[in-house]
Amino acid sequence: MVPYVLVVEDNKVLRNYLKSLLTEHDYAVKVAQSGSKALEMVEKTKPNLILLDLNLPDMTGESVCIQVKKDSPDTAVVMLTAKDSVESKIQGLKDGADDYVTKPFSSEELLERIKARLRNGSSEQTILKVADLELNKKTIQVKRGKKDIKLTPQEFKLLEYLINNKNIVLTRDMILNRIWLYSPNVESRVVDVYVGYLRKKIDGGFKKKLIHSIRGFGYTIKD
Repeated sequence: MVPYVLVVEDNKVLRNYLKSLLTEHDYAVKVAQSGSKALEMVEKTKPNLILLDLNLPDMTGESVCIQVKKDSPDTAVVMLTAKDSVESKIQGLKDGADDYVTKPFSSEELLERIKARLRNGSSEQTILKVADLELNKKTIQVKRGKKDIKLTPQEFKLLEYLINNKNIVLTRDMILNRIWLYSPNVESRVVDVYVGYLRKKIDGGFKKKLIHSIRGFGYTIKD
């Protein structure tokens, strides 16, 4: 089944570019240039994912996101915006967005993020895989090759988040918000500590390393 993406963007040039880019990569694409039109189309056509600009002429993108998640919670929402502050990203995630991409962005990054969100939303994916690593969401079991790996609940959630975003660099702020919900008594260095725990358990004793740090940015997991 071909994934259906709804592009909500009032800038005609960018809207047409996104439509062409996604069509070339085998997505079914429809477009809307206002929030009200987007909500009307969501109700009628049920997209798998929405690329949502925050600066719309009739209503805010945040308002659209909140309404979409209320009416169609299984629809993934990726916000597109020129706002790159941590506060803006946190607010977007609180409004229900599944991801947040700042302009300008590379087409490669955007496509990878869309793939990750669609993978994450697939109800069929009980077992997540990276190379010889398997995570079973139903049995809460993790294996690498023939080795059973015991994880704490926080380590398990962190690993699941990394795998759902395979090949995508996750910043410390993104991880902190998604796993620890920006709890006021949790410092950002807790991310480094828990990634260190995971590395020992996942990569320890294996020649091929799966978890990688991207200096100055964050972390990623790769095949």
